[in-house]
Amino acid sequence: MQDNKQYYSNQEAKEMICEIGRRVYNRNYVAANDGNISVKVGPNEIWTTPTGVSKGYMTADMMVKMDLSGIVISGNLKPSSEVKMHLRVYNENPEVNAVVHAHPPVATSFAIAGISLDKPVLPEAIVLLGNVPVAPYALPGTQEVPDSIAPYCKTHNAVLLANHGALTWGRDLMEAHFRMESLEHYATILMYSNNILKKANELNRSQIADLITIRESMGIKAGGIPISEVDKKAEEE
Repeated sequence: MQDNKQYYSNQEAKEMICEIGRRVYNRNYVAANDGNISVKVGPNEIWTTPTGVSKGYMTADMMVKMDLSGIVISGNLKPSSEVKMHLRVYNENPEVNAVVHAHPPVATSFAIAGISLDKPVLPEAIVLLGNVPVAPYALPGTQEVPDSIAPYCKTHNAVLLANHGALTWGRDLMEAHFRMESLEHYATILMYSNNILKKANELNRSQIADLITIRESMGIKAGGIPISEVDKKAEEE
């Protein structure tokens, strides 16, 4: 099959990764050397972040180029051991062109609690992000992590990593990054509405259907369909 995608150039990709790194660092989505970012520059090639470097202080020459089997093509530093997650997403879902991993505090708290982000309360989250499941706990840096996320790579746009953090992906690097922002925003709103206000008015089935139609018109194929508690109870009766 011919690949007709438009990819970033090598230099564009490296500079974009640095820019996204600064953004996630400045928003406190990562601390110290946490997190990793990658983007495709061809059907079988990505640039990714190095291990042991703060995402807020990266430079383009630090990036590492790899193929989708995990072989390093170029770069003076080693890739993060967690690049295995990125490679699994790319190999499971060829439509994905970028992946972002971070530890946004509120979303990571949901991951620690084992609570999925799947409440139909925020239209933007339903359209742009969709449901966010929790993948089973896996030891960071091991093959267990990519295995834990594999079931969600085609059907969702993001996943919470139990006791670890979050992973988002997209058709380009900005979409993957914006999904990380949306994820943390969504988690924060759920935290306030459920735990502080102790009230969350959920959208009904008809309202959700309208939002899914908007999502599909934007070419977003994954994300799942949230179901309100009222509709769940009606189905059970």
